Amino acid sequence: MAKIDVAANQNEDTLKLMVSRMKRRLDKIHEGGGKKRIEKLHSKGKLTARERVNLLIDPNTETVEIGAFAGYEMYEEHGGCPAGGVVVVLGYVSGRLCVIVANDATVKAGAWFPITGKKNLRAQEISIENRLPIIYLVDSAGVYLPMQDEIFPDKEHFGRIFRNNAKMSSMGIPQIAAIMGSCVAGGAYLPIMSDESLIVEGTGSIFLAGPYLVKAAIGEDVDKETLGGATTQTEISGVVDYKMPDDETCLATIRDLVSQFGHEQRAGFDRIESVEPKEQKKDFYHYFPADRANPYKMRELLKYLVDDSKYTEYKKDYGKTMICAYARIDGWSVGIVANNREVTKSATGEMQFGGVIYSDAADKASRFIMNCNQKKIPLIFMHDVTGFMVGKRSEHGGIIKDGAKMVNAVSNSTVPKFSIVLGNSYGAGNYAMCGKAYDPRLIVAWPTAKIAVMGGAQAAKVLMQIQVASMKRKGAEPTAAEQKAIFDKISAKYDEQTTPYYAAARLWVDAIIDPMETRKVISMGIEAANHAEVEKFNVGVIQT
Repeated sequence: MAKIDVAANQNEDTLKLMVSRMKRRLDKIHEGGGKKRIEKLHSKGKLTARERVNLLIDPNTETVEIGAFAGYEMYEEHGGCPAGGVVVVLGYVSGRLCVIVANDATVKAGAWFPITGKKNLRAQEISIENRLPIIYLVDSAGVYLPMQDEIFPDKEHFGRIFRNNAKMSSMGIPQIAAIMGSCVAGGAYLPIMSDESLIVEGTGSIFLAGPYLVKAAIGEDVDKETLGGATTQTEISGVVDYKMPDDETCLATIRDLVSQFGHEQRAGFDRIESVEPKEQKKDFYHYFPADRANPYKMRELLKYLVDDSKYTEYKKDYGKTMICAYARIDGWSVGIVANNREVTKSATGEMQFGGVIYSDAADKASRFIMNCNQKKIPLIFMHDVTGFMVGKRSEHGGIIKDGAKMVNAVSNSTVPKFSIVLGNSYGAGNYAMCGKAYDPRLIVAWPTAKIAVMGGAQAAKVLMQIQVASMKRKGAEPTAAEQKAIFDKISAKYDEQTTPYYAAARLWVDAIIDPMETRKVISMGIEAANHAEVEKFNVGVIQT
């Protein structure tokens, strides 16, 4: 009788439950504003944002959705904003990898919340960094007026999108916009600042001010179609380039336009024929520990992700809490920087905790990152890090200097960087491992991820001690039970703020993914990055 591995089964059950919970939440998000609003849209002869995207992309091809959890559990007092009210997808159109941005008119008529603007800017950033064509499917009532002060005037607000339109045009990045519904006020500039624009007859309209505002401003009575419908804007004003009879024809025309784009010079990242990992995918869920406090062997985990389960490790016996390795993922040559969660011993016999960056590990990673830049190899960062080592010995050994060296190398790296947050991503460890602030081309999280300045228990203890000390200074002496109640309250709030859903809602990560999708996300990310040439690498001043 075969021996039952209880721990492996527990790992599998826990991870599968987490993935299942994520997918259920995604299913709800994909409904947008709900079934009734979808039916109302259909009754007008319009497709939903997701239906439009699905018709636009090539059948049976891979996609990566960006920011599906944007706005998750935010703006509840305003009725919510599923997916930030806009669908952003990295997908193939007529064989060309494109960024697609589609307003969801079932969510507050496609109005722009603060997170909507942030998500649109992220879509443009991906297009700019990778020099990918971008397609806008516009159907929006404009800025959500009750929150206009949080979306309108600042540098990274609504107006930045039109500035980016102009900059992208000057860079030669193709932009196509389809007016498939309302397009009003400042939002009218986006399609017209694109290279080419299309409008759907009967449902699409574009104007700086709608009929009610025109009446209020100048006393003129005019209907929507006469003011800015398809006939007006294609035959009279000439503002729009193509008039389309329906959504389907509009999307087919976009596909035709994209099929005729010329080809840019590629970056030249190396790729050979892809080989599936030798380790069986079905066993993958067995391996990742259900209890995040348990150590595991990152080297074994990598075998589930890299081609043929093979990699060449750099400085294997030095800086053991960091794994640096050359490998291939879906045929692409990559350099992997991964936190080792095993408890190890240094060359001097010192015990080293897994997931912590020591001076030697930071030094090794810095050198490896520079080597990958020298050889034009994309970098993959696998996060499960609690931070840099603290204490007298570390400070005397120059941990700040070595940490700064690694942060410098990451900051100045010019090859594309991709971050996968598997487990913890705390404090300066998040920065050194190419957190959001360090311009990863894509940053995604597994459902097991935790992102914060420090772990929940540690943060709660620190904050509790501060609060208790403050109470004592005021003459109060909290009991043990009161201290526990304070700790539990702080801990619960902090734990909520460290979840991947909290991070994804605010676009600190681009997506939460099933671990099984990791290879696909990395591969499509590198393919996108291969469209943009790599700048010369220069790290500036580094202390040694």
